Amino acid sequence: MDLRVDLAPHHKLQLQLRNPVMTASGTFSNGLELAKQFDIDALGAIVSKGTTLRPRRGNATPRTVETPAGMINAIGFQNIGVGALTRNVAPTWARWEVPAVVNVMGDTVEEYGVLAKRLDGVAGVSAIELNVSCPNVEVGGLEFGQDPYTAAQVVTEAARYTSLPLLVKLTPSVSDIRPIVEAVADAGAQAITVANTIPALKIDIETRRPAIANAFGGLSGPAMRPIAVRLVWQAASVTSIPIVASGGIVSGEDAIEFLMAGATAVQVGTATFLDPEAPWRILRELTEWCESHGVQHVGELIGAARRVE
Repeated sequence: MDLRVDLAPHHKLQLQLRNPVMTASGTFSNGLELAKQFDIDALGAIVSKGTTLRPRRGNATPRTVETPAGMINAIGFQNIGVGALTRNVAPTWARWEVPAVVNVMGDTVEEYGVLAKRLDGVAGVSAIELNVSCPNVEVGGLEFGQDPYTAAQVVTEAARYTSLPLLVKLTPSVSDIRPIVEAVADAGAQAITVANTIPALKIDIETRRPAIANAFGGLSGPAMRPIAVRLVWQAASVTSIPIVASGGIVSGEDAIEFLMAGATAVQVGTATFLDPEAPWRILRELTEWCESHGVQHVGELIGAARRVE
């Protein structure tokens, strides 16, 4: 059975994956630890921890809390910075067969361009995922991905400074994701990731305070999966560029649901906190389902539910 997919079919470098199962940013670190225990090259791609221009220590603790069918996190983008990433991590990626996608975040549109430039031509870096779910400090904290024009600016700025394929990770915190999808696609994104976490809050009734030091955090896990499936469906209705689905995938059947909604690949995130082997298990379950249902190529599943409209 052929599981290969391409997340940048019209880009000169392309972004070919041996299968559609990726890791999600922020839940897999940079892959170095789990690569010691599992076959990292069996995956479709890995996505780095969110990376900024300078190192960040992140938010105060506690930074995570469990919720029904999920978790809330407010890590605060703790990371080693792009300089240390290119010096100390990328050389290891260069020895792997699996593509490494670097998730980046900027405080301004211009910072995305600087980050793209720093990563361009770095051995081991196969693509960049622009996280536009961060606050734009120049406009009072509105997320880049909440405004079509600003989201497109981020893509245009990054594209000026890199020859790498660009994915754009969208926020679910919009009334309609479709104008954002169209804007970043028109600006030159090779693929989109749908979607980031949902803003949430949990109260500790014993302390009578928020359970997370930062109060608000991002909800992830199975609780948000139906919402993410809807967002993928909507995105697929207005673009032909590949969609990478992210949101509550814990089984091969979950991955197949997203593919049928219109995704080309999926990212496994929160599931790894419960089961570090989750991406590999999900890949096995996806493969077994396809074999038992006579699927010869994973492309047969992509958008399958849409074809019966």
